[in-house]
Amino acid sequence: MTQRISEVVRNTNETKIKVRLNLDGTGQGTLNTGVPFLDHMIDQIKRHGLFDIDIHCDGDLEIDDHHTVEDCGITLGQAFAQALGDKKGIRRYGHFYAPLDESLSRVVVDISGRPGLFMDIPFTRARIGTFDVDLFSEFFQGFVNHALMTLHIDNLKGKNSHHQIESTFKAFARALRMACEHDPRAAGTIASTKGSL
Repeated sequence: MTQRISEVVRNTNETKIKVRLNLDGTGQGTLNTGVPFLDHMIDQIKRHGLFDIDIHCDGDLEIDDHHTVEDCGITLGQAFAQALGDKKGIRRYGHFYAPLDESLSRVVVDISGRPGLFMDIPFTRARIGTFDVDLFSEFFQGFVNHALMTLHIDNLKGKNSHHQIESTFKAFARALRMACEHDPRAAGTIASTKGSL
């Protein structure tokens, strides 16, 4: 099987980011975005998705976290698109429900070639520590735009914003892992009547 590994470097006036990704990893990697809560959430992606992810970002955090969070989503999305290659033999679809105490989140992924984000998280507060919860939609929007995936995110229950977002990232990781996995019965084929994704 071909190794599904990618490395993406993205430099702008706002951020300088390097991502290395192995889709068939064991959940290893080093995370240094400069935003500790974002590192904690990307850690959920690598551990629960069993993706090896190294990410380093130097961003304009003196302004705020927005550019760093959005651009990390963009660059990680580019890395997934690159590592997936022609998408032959992948399952394409993935879904998962993840609880964290009182919070329950559902995420559904379609590696469709069409970016779309449909997200409903009724946050109970605007900040987790100093982190603005609105930035998570920016992360996921950047991700789907560049990974070319459709993503449905719903927090079905939750009272604690930290639990709401962490259960979302855990469900996202598991759903994404399922969608990226090779289906041995579909080896060498594309999961679409169009013949491409």
